[in-house]
Order: sequence, then structure tokens, then C-alpha cells
Amino acid sequence: MNLSVTLKCCSRARLFRNKAAVYHCRRLSDVPVSSGESPPSPEQEKPGRTRRAPGKAAVLLFPGQGSQFVGMGKGLLKYGNVKEMFAVAEKVLGYDLLSLCLNGPEKDLMKTVHCQPAVFVCSLAAVERLNHENPAAIESCVSAAGFSVGEFAALVFSGAMNFAEALFAVKERAEAMQKASDLVSSGMLSVIGRPQANYRSACVQAREHCLSLGIQEPVCAIANYLFPDGRVIAGHKEALDFLQNHSRELNFMRTRLLPVSGAFHTALMQPAVEPLRDILRKIEVRRPEISVHSNVDGKRYMHDKHVRNQLAKQLVSPVKWEQTLHEIYERAQGQEFPHTYEVGPGRQLGSTLQKCNMKAFKNYTHVDVVLP
Repeated sequence: MNLSVTLKCCSRARLFRNKAAVYHCRRLSDVPVSSGESPPSPEQEKPGRTRRAPGKAAVLLFPGQGSQFVGMGKGLLKYGNVKEMFAVAEKVLGYDLLSLCLNGPEKDLMKTVHCQPAVFVCSLAAVERLNHENPAAIESCVSAAGFSVGEFAALVFSGAMNFAEALFAVKERAEAMQKASDLVSSGMLSVIGRPQANYRSACVQAREHCLSLGIQEPVCAIANYLFPDGRVIAGHKEALDFLQNHSRELNFMRTRLLPVSGAFHTALMQPAVEPLRDILRKIEVRRPEISVHSNVDGKRYMHDKHVRNQLAKQLVSPVKWEQTLHEIYERAQGQEFPHTYEVGPGRQLGSTLQKCNMKAFKNYTHVDVVLP
């Protein structure tokens, strides 16, 4: 299904309009008005967002691939637009995403082509839950960031993208990444090292090992900067085997292969870049209405072209999550930290925040995608 057909069949959904959580920060004049409502008067419109004291502000963090699990989404249909979100997702994706999230099977949910859309939709469903349970958290949000595919959810929340279009981009992104993964045997290795560990040198040694095996242009590089001494290294399978077999000499305390299909955020994803770039040219992208930080360098997105360029570049660049957290939470001594909400499956981002900034973590809350 192409983009124009997909969006035409979803046009009746009219998701996230007037006062919905994910468009909370767009100027009222930018929000389409549904029938029966009057447009806001000029006196009601404000030129910008009110500056908030740090202790009264909120930050939203959106998880990425790997956080998914069977059962997520249970009980969330009663909140806001969640039921309609999953209805639109079924039209965009061509399958029942809600059933896959709730019932699995797990082997299907774990596939890149399924788990990326699933995490995207469930994270925005968690935003709707937060908006219902604590609307002040939504209204006071000044900054957001997402891990890998989580960036798309953060951008929808910020008003920079439309839900259906962003979901279509996520779908195409996941399919392109899977195709790139199928070209070569590769993967990702989570590493926790000792302070003296030299990750770049380890990658060089692993690439040299691959060359000795006759592998042309081997890839082995840092794919995720998680926290001090916490990295994910990705590349050819033979390179990852070398790292695991020589972990003691490389000062790696713990290594674990991640259950993913390829070497994401490395040069092996280059075949996926142009398909994603092409989709991003076709969808509407606006300047975020709050600070949204890019995985590529941790800096804020400045305009629509910046968003498009960085999202494509992200596929072949390491996720600089540790650096992003420093950008978000850096402040003068004695200044209060904002309230942080991880919206979506899992608590991995809270765990990294705890390791990067314990003071900021004290104001952390997880908004789960399953009701007790």
C-alpha cells in the first residue's frame, strides 16, 4: 500500500485533534477544528509556551525496539484516542496490531517489521494514559527524546508529525532495516566494561579479525552509547563472536547478544537510508513545539529539514543516548530537576537515566502500557 492510499483510507480517523495529548503543545491556530467548535479568538492565542521553573517542568522519554512484550496495551483502550489509534494502525499496517500486542505470538512481535510499529503505537497510548491520570505532566512538558524508533513517537507528541504519516514512516523504516539486515549475517552486542575498557580499539581488533577470515569491508562499531561503561556494539556476526571470545582481554565484564535481526545504527544499514529519506520527503514535518533531541548528536531539532536529515542519518549513526541525557538534564548546581516520565513498554530508559544522573532519576516515573 502506497502513502497516498494509506493516508486516504485513514483520513476519517482525525486523530489527536483539539486538546489530545500528543498535540498538546501546538499553537491553537495550527490545530484543525472539528465540527461544532469555534476557532480560538486572537486573545486566546499565545505567541509561545510559558517558561516553567525547572522543578515544575516535565520531560518525556520514549523507548525503542527491544522494549516490546506480549500483553502490552492491555487495558489502555479506555483512554483518549487509543482505540482509534489501533484502528488506524490496522489500516496503515495491513494487520491487527492490537491483537499482536496483546496475544502475540512472541516470535512475530519480536520481528523488526512488527515490533517497531508496536512500540511506537503503545508509547503514544501510554501518553494518552498519562494525559488522563496526570494532565499537568502533559501541559508542563518542555522536552522529549526517543530511543531510535522512539524518536518518531517523540516527534508526534511534539506536534512535528501526524500520527498516521509517522506510523507509515515507521513501517517503511522497519521494512527497509529488515531488508538491509537480510543482506549480511550481523547483530548487536550489549557490553558493560571496566573503566579501562577501550571500545573503539576493541572494534578495530574485531574488524582485523574479520579481514583475516576474508570478509571484505567488515563492520564493527559502537551503535549505542547508553551510560558510562555501557555500550552496544554492532556489526558482522564474526566480529561480535571475536568480542565475546576475547571479552576478558578487552576488559568487558559482561556481554550479551541482543535479540535483533541486524547491526542497526551502523554502516550495514546504509541500504535502508534512501527508502526512509524518500518517505520523509513525502510526509508533512513541522518544527517541534517543544525541545526534541536527536539521537545523532543529542541536540535539539531546529526545523523540519533538520528533522528529515537527522532521522535518515540516525540509521547509520550511533544512538548517543548518554550524551542526550546530559543535554536534557545539564543545569546549574542547586537547580531543581524536571519530572521525567518514561512512556511506553519497559523501564530501560529509566535504568540508563539512573546510571547517568541519579539526581534526575529521583523524579522519574514509568507510565506502563499494561494496567494492573
